[in-house]
Amino acid sequence: MRAFVAVATRGSFAEAARQLRLSPSVVTRSVADLEDRLGLVLLNRTTRSVRLTERGELFLESCRQVLEDIEEAERRVRGETAEPRGVLKVAAPILFGRLHVLPIVTRILTHYPALAVHLTLSDRNAHLAEESVDVAVRIGDLVDSSMRAIRLGSVSRILVASPGYLERRGLPQAPNDLSAHDTIAFESLDATNEWRFGPTGKLVRVEPRLTVNSADAAIAAAEAGLGISRTLSYQVMASVLAGRLVPLLVEFTVEKLPVSAIYPSRRIASTNLGTFLKNARDYFKDNPLRPIEEWESPVSITRVPHR
Repeated sequence: MRAFVAVATRGSFAEAARQLRLSPSVVTRSVADLEDRLGLVLLNRTTRSVRLTERGELFLESCRQVLEDIEEAERRVRGETAEPRGVLKVAAPILFGRLHVLPIVTRILTHYPALAVHLTLSDRNAHLAEESVDVAVRIGDLVDSSMRAIRLGSVSRILVASPGYLERRGLPQAPNDLSAHDTIAFESLDATNEWRFGPTGKLVRVEPRLTVNSADAAIAAAEAGLGISRTLSYQVMASVLAGRLVPLLVEFTVEKLPVSAIYPSRRIASTNLGTFLKNARDYFKDNPLRPIEEWESPVSITRVPHR
């Protein structure tokens, strides 16, 4: 059943095998054995795609429910105070995950030898049910009301540029000044070329000279003097404090975005999930996400720096 659900969700035997950490031949044989036992074709295979049959769609929902019931039965028999064991699947944005989630995972793995963690870092929001993710870290407003969430902190959008770029091109005084500047867009943060500013949500259209799909690349490009980039505060804090980047138009970028850990309500009794959430709360209590006004920046944010 697990093999069938993985193939149906991923639409690929190879992807399902990677998810389950099995060989493709084992996954293929498992699904074939299941179909033989049922006397039904659950998946239509072609050289280009794998699609559910009508019977397969009906069986998929039942399989998911059975697997969830098995997990719930295991959680109950172990008890809520049982030591974490098995595999915990966690998803997070790439840079946030590397900076803040990996230390949480490291702490957990150090204390619980029977637990393994599958940490997926991607700036694409994972679909928790379809990808069998136990808990995901999300930045921004939450739209899926079926998920439970705990607040870990908040961050803000921030414009940054290198001191060298500002010496060459000058300091923008208002959002409309951005039309005269080179900009760097980060696809996951900037769905369009319209950037929103201020309490009224004023939209300013920019024409990026560089568009990237990685926060690390956007920050590196800004540090190299290629233009002004819009990032999230936690992403550039180290660069700002080191003087490699200068925050811009801070008075116009006051919007706070929540950082949350979200998880399916059916997993609320999971010992593994509870362990992650407790350690996440402890971590951010000791390492809070600080707003920019609390940074001790060596570089002025209101005037052009001079060498």
